[in-house]
Amino acid sequence: MTSTHPDTSQAKNTAQAGGMSEVEDSVEVEGQVPPPGSLEAEGRLPMPGGAGAGLADTALGDSPATSPRAAVRLVELLKARRATVATAESLTGGLVGAALTDIPGVSAVYRGGVVVYATDLKATLAGVPADLLADLGPVHADTAAALASGVRERLGATYGLATTGVAGPDPQAGIEAGTVYVAAAGPEAVKVRKLALSGDRATVRQGSVQAALELAVELVTEELA
Repeated sequence: MTSTHPDTSQAKNTAQAGGMSEVEDSVEVEGQVPPPGSLEAEGRLPMPGGAGAGLADTALGDSPATSPRAAVRLVELLKARRATVATAESLTGGLVGAALTDIPGVSAVYRGGVVVYATDLKATLAGVPADLLADLGPVHADTAAALASGVRERLGATYGLATTGVAGPDPQAGIEAGTVYVAAAGPEAVKVRKLALSGDRATVRQGSVQAALELAVELVTEELA
């Protein structure tokens, strides 16, 4: 299924410690769920019960307590590789970790996570360089990449997964509500994706969880290939 919106995103590659970091701009998608892994899958993601819910393999379940299928797939991939994952979350406040720990047997692959809502904790707990936070702020692609890489290193995981953004309803430091960066860091690369999500706080946060898990599945799949 394809979106009626043209794909206007451009991949930007910038060198990061420990590998190449790929930053992808968001594309708004309304009403339909595009194929998992496509750039068109970013942006306005349908929520449970909304248009297109359940049509994609990575769509959320019928209840907020149901783990996204992407979480199940990520756990399967990590088990196959005998790899582990750790999470660093800002706006999602532990929802990514909750989606993973809803899955039976996840203790084999989930190291743990940190909720770093305050900017200073992104440095002290997740290892984001203080000068990066001072220069770019907490909501930025480089910050998301540093969160994922930092939690991967500090928690001794094969992969790190991170979220940072503005859940709304109001803008933050001139950044519009619904602007979110998700990142996944592995042994070979770091991937960052920018989202432009619409809806209330709960919708933005759930969309961020789904996008973060999808990105992690993409990275692990690529590194398994």
